[in-house]
Amino acid sequence: MLTQLIDHGHKVRTLALPKSTVSLHCMAVSAGYEQRLNEVYSWDGLQRGGAPFIVIQHTLEGEGRLDFAGTHYRLTPGQTMVLSLPHAHRYWLERGQHWQYFWMVLNGREALRLAREIIDATGPVSTLPAPVIDRLAGACLTLIERADITPGEASSASYAAMAALHDGVFSTSAAPEQALPPGMARVVAHIEANLTGPLQVERLATIAEMSRGHFVRQFSLATGNAPSDYVLDRRVDRIERLLLATDMSVGAIAAATGFADANYLAKAFRRKRGMAPLAYRNSQRRAVGA
Repeated sequence: MLTQLIDHGHKVRTLALPKSTVSLHCMAVSAGYEQRLNEVYSWDGLQRGGAPFIVIQHTLEGEGRLDFAGTHYRLTPGQTMVLSLPHAHRYWLERGQHWQYFWMVLNGREALRLAREIIDATGPVSTLPAPVIDRLAGACLTLIERADITPGEASSASYAAMAALHDGVFSTSAAPEQALPPGMARVVAHIEANLTGPLQVERLATIAEMSRGHFVRQFSLATGNAPSDYVLDRRVDRIERLLLATDMSVGAIAAATGFADANYLAKAFRRKRGMAPLAYRNSQRRAVGA
């Protein structure tokens, strides 16, 4: 579905649906697939009216920025942002940069409830499995493509998006991170938000408020991996998702996952997955199409 959305091309749609005598508690307001290039683009979460709603926005290419109540995030390919408004945040495009993404704006008490649970559990930015992204893209495509969409169909697509987020965030694999000690949880959150940049052990130890040696021991006990191994595993997981969910080049994926170049990425990926990145992409796509 993500490939079909990309093939459909850039489009923004505001839904003007007839009012129903029976309320639907998860409803789409608008949706789109856009690219921003070297322009002024900035949204303030306290300047968008008083009515509550949520934003789901998934980055495909380029990079955006988010300040969420004082915590800064780089929104890179493969990351999904979920925001509940009104709220003290701002997301924007840096001068000279580009950002390609698809998004949905939803309202209704069920959408708001689930969004708040997701944000409480993982924060506003998540890296989700490729099948979840595909489901989100499918919901977005339905909302922007179907000309005669009914309120029930729009609500169904909205529920599908929220259900995909639920499955991506509240899977059993998320449980160990929720039980991490506070210092280790801060480090893991920092790693997830900064996989594109340098993640030296000394900096991670500072975030945990520990000496380097003590941090390495405690992190290894808490996660089962040394810090450098954990970072590499998270980067390879993201590479895998980008290979499957996008048509980005290996060089572009290297830049989005903190590798110096495509060759360095390919060596690391081959060591972890047993094949070259493009061979992995082709084999997985053949398997899906079979």
